[in-house]
Amino acid sequence: MSNRAPSDWRPSCSPAMLRRRAELLRKIRQFFAEREVLEVETPLLSHGTVTDPHLSVFSTAYGGDPSQRLYLQTSPEFAMKRLLAAGTGSIYQICKAFRNEEYGRFHNPEFTLLEWYRVGFGLDELIEETDALLRMVSQATRNLAPSEHTSYRGAFLTHAGLDPLDAGLEDFADCASRHGLQEAAEIGGADRAIWLDLLFSHLVQPRLGRNRFTFVRDFPAILPSLARFKSNDERLVERVEVFLDGMELGNGFFELNDPLEQERRFDRDIAARLDAGRPVPEKDGRLLEALQAGLPDCAGIAIGVDRLLLGLNRLEAIAETLAFPLATA
Repeated sequence: MSNRAPSDWRPSCSPAMLRRRAELLRKIRQFFAEREVLEVETPLLSHGTVTDPHLSVFSTAYGGDPSQRLYLQTSPEFAMKRLLAAGTGSIYQICKAFRNEEYGRFHNPEFTLLEWYRVGFGLDELIEETDALLRMVSQATRNLAPSEHTSYRGAFLTHAGLDPLDAGLEDFADCASRHGLQEAAEIGGADRAIWLDLLFSHLVQPRLGRNRFTFVRDFPAILPSLARFKSNDERLVERVEVFLDGMELGNGFFELNDPLEQERRFDRDIAARLDAGRPVPEKDGRLLEALQAGLPDCAGIAIGVDRLLLGLNRLEAIAETLAFPLATA
């Protein structure tokens, strides 16, 4: 007999929230059907995975061949890009994704992701479509102010009083000290990317998206992820993040389709993982081959469905949107 409390078997969310989730998914599918964007499915368990040094993944040995490592995907991105390179046209997917990281107010290791790619779109068109989708699904739940659009640099100047492109390490340390971030210097060290992430998460992000969606675009090139460099300013990449009430909902790009630059970014990620003593996955050779075959010009974004439900319903924790979060799964 288990010692768990009898209530452990019950779902964390209400029946009403289950219905709201179902209605949200219905509206998302209707939105893309009206735009003739194809819904696809790709594997959750794959041979390859991300190299991003900030992400931890779940892996397992395959029983049919114990020497083979398989990974639960943090995003369907790589597989969806292989489909795009094969000529599918614009596609979207609603699926589970996994990160072997913290469980808390805004995080569950297993979560639902909406990801889509629009062939022929640039970042401007992607932002416009994302705003249209978010405002459509929010209308019946929450009365939000008009969306805000700003650049990464503009958001930093407004909320931290610092230019993220021109500031030096001393400027970062001074800014952190002024705002009482006592351990920032030890964490940031001589790494500009870590400094920017730290200051953004503590000083900028909490002020974004207050009762509205806020889109922040044009990130520094040292935070590139899988975005292209801006053609008129290679200090920046064509990346956007969207926020509601200080919470990040999504991350999108005008997608990188240069296989050589993609491999260079993989190599930089792997070097960073080695320096940090973290597990090092192999580069996803199938993605690189797809890029060599030709990824069409496209823009794509991933939106956290659980977080979207949390924000639209003014809930306190992501567990309130889930039937069975990690604690009771």
